[in-house]
Amino acid sequence: MVTFLPTRPGRLADVPSYDRTIGGAESNVACALAGAGHTVKWISRVGADGFGDHLVEAIGAYGVDTSGVRRDPERPTGIYFRTATDRATDTHEVAYYRAGSAASAMAPGALAPEDLWAGRVLHLSGITPALSDSCLALTRELTRRVPGRPLLSFDVNHRPGLWRDADGARVLLDLARGADLVLVGEDEAAEAWDLHGADAIRAALPEPETLVVKRGSEGATAYTRTVSSGTGGAPHTGAGDTVVSVPALRVDVVAPVGAGDAFAAGFLSATLRGLPVEARLRHGHLMAAAALTVAGDLATPPSRAHADRLAALDADAWGTLRLGPGWTGADEPEVRTP
Repeated sequence: MVTFLPTRPGRLADVPSYDRTIGGAESNVACALAGAGHTVKWISRVGADGFGDHLVEAIGAYGVDTSGVRRDPERPTGIYFRTATDRATDTHEVAYYRAGSAASAMAPGALAPEDLWAGRVLHLSGITPALSDSCLALTRELTRRVPGRPLLSFDVNHRPGLWRDADGARVLLDLARGADLVLVGEDEAAEAWDLHGADAIRAALPEPETLVVKRGSEGATAYTRTVSSGTGGAPHTGAGDTVVSVPALRVDVVAPVGAGDAFAAGFLSATLRGLPVEARLRHGHLMAAAALTVAGDLATPPSRAHADRLAALDADAWGTLRLGPGWTGADEPEVRTP
């Protein structure tokens, strides 16, 4: 969808002008992964209007394959406005205009299976099923455990304002159980499911092979378990998880938006490269730091060599790393703190 970012802080009622940009959890992840050097296809529906043209062109400019995007001549492209403040604060406002949008018309059978299953990973978010009953039916179909599907990644992305009834949180938990990799914030799990702490979240979500709990400034924790071949089959229920935690980086934040999608892209990038779990978490933090140090949702990621060098730091060096605006394009961007 098209995002309108305020040109200054303040209530939506008071901000006089906005900058147009692109938004959407899945497309953000797609753009970040393409920027990190991966082959990525974005599958969606947009209107046959100027905003739809802008989205397809802008996302394609990141190197994303948009051939799977369908144009809807009857429904408009979705848009939304938001304030400049953090989602976690009481002053944050979001105005969605997505009811009846082209994306809300996605449904089972409307998307080509050869598009959906073409890659090594199929990434979904909890925003899509909130858009309409048909989008929910599509997401239920895609999260069914069937043999041969690609690794199914699901970012919970609980947005209460998008759901039409109070069942959204329960629905998201059911959908997450069908995924192979789940990413969820500790705060959103507490709000949506009344689950407090990473261990409690894992107890409620034992099915995914990998669960990543994002713990804000505290860092992130990954629970992984070995599965038999074939990620789309029945979940492995063997004893025990390997649990890895990585502290968050110190970041000079410009705008606290887009970090969750960026973290997902960093973690998925390292997963696709077969890196160890600790490195996957570190790459998630690094990609999130890139998003946090720019005004919009999307940032230029660090080069792969640069990210690998930082991800390979020892624990002490990682703990003293501090990143600020422009760090992804600098030769020596990190600032060491005593």
